[in-house]
Amino acid sequence: MPDLPHSAPTDTQAALPPLALLIAAPRGFCAGVDRAIQIVELAIAKHGAPVYVRHEIVHNKYVVDSLKAKGAVFVEELDEVPDGVPVVFSAHGVPKSVPADAAARGLYYLDATCPLVSKVHRQAERLVEAGRHILFVGHGGHPEVIGTFGQVPDGGMTLIETAADAERVAPADPDNLAFLTQTTLSVDDTAEVIAILRARFPAIQAPRGEDICYATSNRQAAVKAIGAACDAMLVIGAPNSSNSLRLVEVAERGGTKARLIQRAAEIDFDWLAGVRTLGITAGASAPEVLVREVVDHLATRFTVEEREAESVRETMVFKLPRSLETA
Repeated sequence: MPDLPHSAPTDTQAALPPLALLIAAPRGFCAGVDRAIQIVELAIAKHGAPVYVRHEIVHNKYVVDSLKAKGAVFVEELDEVPDGVPVVFSAHGVPKSVPADAAARGLYYLDATCPLVSKVHRQAERLVEAGRHILFVGHGGHPEVIGTFGQVPDGGMTLIETAADAERVAPADPDNLAFLTQTTLSVDDTAEVIAILRARFPAIQAPRGEDICYATSNRQAAVKAIGAACDAMLVIGAPNSSNSLRLVEVAERGGTKARLIQRAAEIDFDWLAGVRTLGITAGASAPEVLVREVVDHLATRFTVEEREAESVRETMVFKLPRSLETA
C-alpha cells in the first residue's frame, strides 16, 4: 500500500530511534457515528443553542466535548431536558418509552439512532409479534442493549452475554425461539455463541442479515490483517466504547500486545520499549484527528515512518432526518 505523506527527518529526528507505524484501514468514524454527530451539529445550526442530547451521542469524550463547545447539553434522562428545547437521542438507540415520553411532553426530538441499530429494533418487534422469544446476544448495561430490550414487552427477550450463558439458558418453549445480536460485538465470540445456540435449539430463527454492523466487522478484520506484522498495537477509543474494546481483544487474541488509549497523552513510552513496528487503529466513534495526534506525539520520541494498510474501502452513507436536510 502507498505510504502516507510525511516530512523528511530533521537532524534532531535522525537521532531518535526508528518506529514503523502500520495504520489500519478502515478505522475511526463509521457512517452511523458520522450521521449522529451531524444531526447534533445541524440541530444547533437550525434551532440555535442549546440543543439537549440524551446520553453521550457517541462514546468519545473528544467528540462530546467538541459538541458541548458548540452548544450541546448532555443529560442522562429526559426529565433533565427543559420544555421548549430540542432533544437528540444518541446513536445507540433508546427504549420506546423515551420518544413516547418526549411526545407526551410536547418536546421536539430528533432520533440519531444508527440505522443498523434501528434495523435490529424492527426485527425484535416483528419476532415478538410473531410469538417468538428472542435470545439477545450482547453486553448487559450497554445503551444499545437497553434500547433494544425497550422495543418489546418485558419478558420478550433473554440476554446472552457469554458462551456459558448460551450453554445453560433454558427457555420455556425451545422450539419457538429467535436470536439477535448487539451490533458492536466480537465477530469471533459471537460466532461461538451462535453456534452453541444453533446446536442446542435447531429450530431457532436467525436474523435476516448479519446484526454485527459492517464497521465493527471491518475494523476487527483490519486489526487481524496487520496484527502479525506488529510488535504492539494502540487502539484509540473510549473505555465505554464496545467496538473499541473488541479491537483490543482481537489484537491480543492474535498474539499482539495491545492497549486502549483515549488521547496521545495516555501513551506509555515504557510500554513501547523494544517495539519496532506499532499498529494503530481507532474505534468507530474516534475521529481521525486523534489518530494524527497520536502519530505526532510518537514523532517526538521516535523517527516515525508510517504506512496505511487498507483491507477494505467503506462507502456507506446514511441519510439525515428530512427535517435537517436543508439545515
